[in-house]
Amino acid sequence: MSAPRLNRQLVLEAPDVLSDGSGGYVQGWVPLGTVWAQVTPRSGRETAQSGAPVSRMGFRVIVRGAPSGSTKRPAAQQRFRDGDRIFTIEAVAEHDPDGRYLACAVQEEQVV
Repeated sequence: MSAPRLNRQLVLEAPDVLSDGSGGYVQGWVPLGTVWAQVTPRSGRETAQSGAPVSRMGFRVIVRGAPSGSTKRPAAQQRFRDGDRIFTIEAVAEHDPDGRYLACAVQEEQVV
């Protein structure tokens, strides 16, 4: 197996509860760091949510491996950001037997 070509810089973000300044809270995102990745498109489809058409595209994102429990290791419920594009992480698994790389199944949604 050849090594993946990690040629895109993505920001790994985790969900967090942030104060709204009025005693309540809002869901926010906290950057955990920057990773280099290989992003490969998978299948896509168009659906409707609240009457608006939504394009949903799957991708496979390969990043360098990190030990379990490390903040550098992506996890489900986190996301990658590439500028305005958001890739929601659905699953993470080792890409190779030695654990040098991780394969992340992600989804990107856009209102069309």
